[in-house]
Amino acid sequence: MPSATLEPVTYRTPPSIIAGIVAVSAAASAFLAWLVYFHAPIDVAGTHLTFLPALNAALNTCCTVALLFGLYYIRHRAITAHRNSMFTAFLFSSLFLVAYITNHALHGDARFPGHGTARFVYLWILLTPHILASVIALPMILVTFFLSLSGRFAAHKRLARYTYPIWLYVSVSGVVVYAMLAVYR
Repeated sequence: MPSATLEPVTYRTPPSIIAGIVAVSAAASAFLAWLVYFHAPIDVAGTHLTFLPALNAALNTCCTVALLFGLYYIRHRAITAHRNSMFTAFLFSSLFLVAYITNHALHGDARFPGHGTARFVYLWILLTPHILASVIALPMILVTFFLSLSGRFAAHKRLARYTYPIWLYVSVSGVVVYAMLAVYR
């Protein structure tokens, strides 16, 4: 009796899923750009919810810790702990986004009061890698989660190698931006 060889199953993500993720990411990025650059702040005096910038830094710090634990767990093949850590990081990032939007709607964009080299470093961290990386990170995070949740672990692993350092950088640089603003206030 001849043995039957099984063809490997090839999974393909429906284009509508990727298009949906890209559309949601583009809409979120466009909304944030409008909010930061064109929307007039509601609380110009800055008297309401003044704790939001510190909360954002704390949420980014918690996200960073969860991401680092997630990397530790996956390297030690603790899959359930890795998954839980990554969901925790996603939760902290989602809460950050809500607080960030609320803060910008109320107070507008924070202006860096420093001068010289400090101002250059602040603007370079904020504008070049931080903002650009955050726009790139959102769809990558969503696709990476989709691949994991749909059981496509090989594809998840391939994409996560790029998503993880970008996500980690965005979280860490967000805390650095907050710290620089706090020091120069």
